[in-house]
Amino acid sequence: MTEKSPEPVAPGFDLNKATIVSLLYIAGFAVGVTGLVGFVLALIWKDEVAGTWEESHLQFHVRTFVIGFAVGIAGTLLAFILIGIPILLALAVWILVRSVVALLKAQKHEAIADPETWLF
Repeated sequence: MTEKSPEPVAPGFDLNKATIVSLLYIAGFAVGVTGLVGFVLALIWKDEVAGTWEESHLQFHVRTFVIGFAVGIAGTLLAFILIGIPILLALAVWILVRSVVALLKAQKHEAIADPETWLF
C-alpha cells in the first residue's frame, strides 16, 4: 500500500556537473574564457555521466556552445554591415536563457526533455 516517491533533493544549492557547466556559461558574459572551459568540461564529463539525467544537460550545453560559436562567427562577420549586431544581441540572450533554464533544471535533477532542440 505504500507508494515509492522519488527521493527528495536536499535543500540548498547542489553543485553537480550540469550546474557547474551552466554557471561557467553564465560567467562567460563577464569572463569570456569560462564558456570555453564549460564546453571542455562538458566534453570530458560526457562519458562519465552516460545514462543519468546529467547526460542530457551536457549534450544540451555542448550543442549550445557549438551553435553559439557558429552564429557568433557569422554575427561578427556581418557586424561590419550592421546586420550582425542584432544577431549577436539575440545570440547573447539565447545563450543566457538556455543556460538559466538548464541551471534551474539541474538544481531539480531534471533531465532536459529534448537536448537536440534549438530552443529552450
